[in-house]
Amino acid sequence: MDECPTSPRALPAVHRVLGDARIVPLIETFGRTLVTEWVRSILQRARDELRNPNATSSHGEVTAAVILSLVERGSCEAARRIGPVINATGVILHTGLGRAPLPAAARAAIAEAAQACNVEVDLETGERSWRGVQLLEAWRTLTGCEDALVVNNNAAATLLVLQALCAGREVVLSRGQMIEIGGSFRLPEIFAQSGARLKEIGTTNRTHLADSERAIGPDTAALFRVHPSNYRVIGFTESPEIGPLVQLAQPRGILAIDDIGSGCLVDMTKYGLPAEPTFRESLAAGADLVLGSGDKLLGGPQCGIILGRRVLIERLRKHPLTRAVRVDKLTLAALSATLDIYLRGTHDRDIPTLALLSTSVESLQQRAMQLARNVPGSPWKATVRQAMSPVGGGSLPGAELPTALIALRHEQLSSELLAKELRKARLFPRIDNGDVCLDLRSVPPEHDDAIAQILRTATG
Repeated sequence: MDECPTSPRALPAVHRVLGDARIVPLIETFGRTLVTEWVRSILQRARDELRNPNATSSHGEVTAAVILSLVERGSCEAARRIGPVINATGVILHTGLGRAPLPAAARAAIAEAAQACNVEVDLETGERSWRGVQLLEAWRTLTGCEDALVVNNNAAATLLVLQALCAGREVVLSRGQMIEIGGSFRLPEIFAQSGARLKEIGTTNRTHLADSERAIGPDTAALFRVHPSNYRVIGFTESPEIGPLVQLAQPRGILAIDDIGSGCLVDMTKYGLPAEPTFRESLAAGADLVLGSGDKLLGGPQCGIILGRRVLIERLRKHPLTRAVRVDKLTLAALSATLDIYLRGTHDRDIPTLALLSTSVESLQQRAMQLARNVPGSPWKATVRQAMSPVGGGSLPGAELPTALIALRHEQLSSELLAKELRKARLFPRIDNGDVCLDLRSVPPEHDDAIAQILRTATG
C-alpha cells in the first residue's frame, strides 16, 4: 500500500539517495561522510515541509526534489573550492582572481618541486644553504644587484626592511606616497608595526628634494620612496626621483630605499603603456635596497622581492622576522622558472601578463567574433563591441588598453543571474551597461575552446 503523499515516511532512505547514479560523482569528489551529512540535512528540510497539512508531494516527487537539491549543493560547493577560473573581466592583474597568470614553465616547475627538492641544500657539498640562493645569479644578471632576498609579499618585504634596519629611528617619506594597499592595510600601520618612526614631509601633491633635506636629522635611518602603483596624482605635482634621494642620503650615511611596487623588469612603454620604474633602473641610480612584487608586472608568483647591497641583505637574512615571512619551495620554483624566461629573452611571448598586454585589438576582435558564433539566436543576443580595459592589480593606475567584448543578453534572464551561472562554470565575466560581458583582453587564446563549450552549455 502506497504511503500517504503527505507522510514523512514518503521520504527516501539515506542509503538509497547515496546509491543514486547522479550522487555517486559527488561522493567521489567530496567523500561519503560529507555527502551523507548533506543528504540528512536536505531530508530534514523535506520532512519539515511534509508535516505541513497542505503538502501533497508523492514519494517519487520528494525523492526527485532531494536528488536535485543534493546535486545543486554539490555544484555550489564545487564553485566555492579554490581552482582554475577563466578571467574574462578584462583586468589582466585581477587581485581577486590571483593577479598574474603564471607561465607554463612556472606551473611545470611547481609540479616538479612538489616532491623532495634542493630548497635549502647545496647539492655539491651536501651542506645546508639559504633559501633562494638558486635565484641569485639570475637576479644579478637581470638587475645588477649584489644580493637578493625573497619573502611572501611586498608588504612583508617593507615590514622586514623597516624592522631590521630602521627600528627605533626615523624614516622620511612623502605624504603623497602614504599608500593604502589591498584589504585596507596602510603604510603608516606597517611603520607602526615595524618600530620605525614615520616622518612625513611635503604635501599630498608636491614634495621637493629640499623637504627631504630639511627632514634629515641625527635620528634619521633612511629616505624612503614608494611608487604609487595603485593610484595616480595628476596636475600640479612633484616628487623626487630615487637618484636625487640617493645623492642626498649616501653622503650622510643614511639609507635610500625604493619601493617600486609592481616589480617591473622591462620597459612598459613598448606596449603603449606609461613607464614604470624597474629594479635595474633603481639599483643603477644607487638605491641601497629596492623592493617590489612578484605577481604584478613581473608576471610571476606572489612574493616580495628585496634586491640591493650584500651587507644589508645579509642583515635581513639573519633577522628573526625573515623566517616568519619566508616563501615556500613552490613559490621559489615558480619564480625561478619565470626569471629563466627573462634570461632567455622570450618574456614577450612566454610571460602571460606581458603577452596579454601586447595582444593587438584586431586579434581580440577576431577571437570575439568567432566565440560569439556559439551563442544561438532568440531569446539570446550576443554582440561584439570594442571597449577599454584597465591593467589592474595595483599596477599602471589609470592606464587602459583597447579590447573586444562579447556582450550577452537574454530576453527573460537578468544579467546578475546569467553572470552567476557563468561564474559557477568558472568563467568570470563582468557586467557592463546591463550586458554580461566577456572581455578577451585578460583571456589567453588557449582558453577559447573552453569558453565556447561553456557558452554552448549555458545558452543551450
